[in-house]
Amino acid sequence: MTNRRNFIGSAGVLLAGAAAVGKAAAASLPEAPTQQSPNTMAPLMPPNGRPYNPVVTLNGWSLPWRMKDGVKEFHLVAEPVVREIAPGMKANMWGYNGQSPGPTIEVVEGDRIRIFVTNKLPEHTSIHWHGQILPNGMDGVTGVTQPGIQPGKTFMYEFVARHAGTFMYHPHADEMVQMAMGMMGFWVTHPKNPAEHAVDRDFVFLLNAYDIEPGSYTPRVNTMLDQNLWTFNSRVFPAIDPMVVRKGDRVRIRAGNLSMTNHPLHVHGHRFEVTGTDGGWVRPSARWPEVTTDIGVGQMRAIEFLADNPGDWAFHCHKSHHTMNAMGHSVPTMIGVDQRGVAKTINDLVPDYMVMGDKGGSMGGMEMPLPENTLPMMSGDGPFDRIDMGGMFTLLKVREGLARNDYKDPGWYRHPKGTLAVEWTGDMPTAPSAPDRPASTQAGEKIMNVKKSSGHSGH
Repeated sequence: MTNRRNFIGSAGVLLAGAAAVGKAAAASLPEAPTQQSPNTMAPLMPPNGRPYNPVVTLNGWSLPWRMKDGVKEFHLVAEPVVREIAPGMKANMWGYNGQSPGPTIEVVEGDRIRIFVTNKLPEHTSIHWHGQILPNGMDGVTGVTQPGIQPGKTFMYEFVARHAGTFMYHPHADEMVQMAMGMMGFWVTHPKNPAEHAVDRDFVFLLNAYDIEPGSYTPRVNTMLDQNLWTFNSRVFPAIDPMVVRKGDRVRIRAGNLSMTNHPLHVHGHRFEVTGTDGGWVRPSARWPEVTTDIGVGQMRAIEFLADNPGDWAFHCHKSHHTMNAMGHSVPTMIGVDQRGVAKTINDLVPDYMVMGDKGGSMGGMEMPLPENTLPMMSGDGPFDRIDMGGMFTLLKVREGLARNDYKDPGWYRHPKGTLAVEWTGDMPTAPSAPDRPASTQAGEKIMNVKKSSGHSGH
């Protein structure tokens, strides 16, 4: 049985659940590193403690720690941050250690973890360690398992990482506001044996969404489902970094959903298996091949595949409006309406008016004046044309000859001769036609006889 004294014995401190840190203890807090860059940082190789194979956080980073008396100590700071959603747009958000989402926490199964959480927000907060099996007083539910962490205060959480797997952290305090403002982070507990569940490249990111009105900087926290920015790690395409892998790599992609709707994630050019959830690893006999997996609200999925097909492959949410950036929902559908005549008349009155639908341009091709700090609905240039995508979209770039830890963007794929779809300029083949009907089926003649069965003997 775990009691309060032997649970915290290695720290030499008595705690009642997540505890406030006094002035004397605050003097010895571990450093709270910060990160301002929205780019994907190199994997954090463990400088001490048990070895593990680090993950790569898409457009994010992993939080360093210090070892103290055999305990891994981390320091998270909940604070207002500015996140670049994409070049040309920034958002005033709440997050951890300079970013939203906060840094990924990586530990090893069996590690004792001590996490200091300092609150620099204008209201109380807490942290729930989503999916962790831990003492009730460390679960981070304000009012149930702990008092809220008041502004300016620091609390300490301590527990053992009991199970390897894929997890998250987020507040359970005014969470409608705090999560809508971007307070969340990824957590990976690696297996004790680095060879267990080993892959060559391991990517992680969170699915989140925001409602930021054109021209504004702060998310609308009361929006339930009509968000207008659908993001991977609070970034939208074309500002989401590609996932770069070597041909022949075994690749794992872990995604957690802290938005308010589900997301069917789809990868092109490969098929995968779902190998893990936030409840643990899926035994091999229970896996099946897929190209799309649906991730519900509050769920996590780990998918794995062999990257055996070189190219630049799309990876995206399959809800089409989730691969767009800020857009209005009240635009009428004009498919089937020839607007060419009326468009010129309207343009005389509204010079920036653009036709959508028949005889107009696609959403991705529209160029119009935008309010300050606002992104076009779809943008990004590919090797052939504009890419009509935004939001939850990026590329899986599979290449031969990359170094083991080379994650640099290799540029656009060069298609081998004969493997690229091109315009056909030759004669069109003769279209096949259906054979004539047999004489017995000419109009007015009986086609078939139907014999009615009696009773149920024929069923």
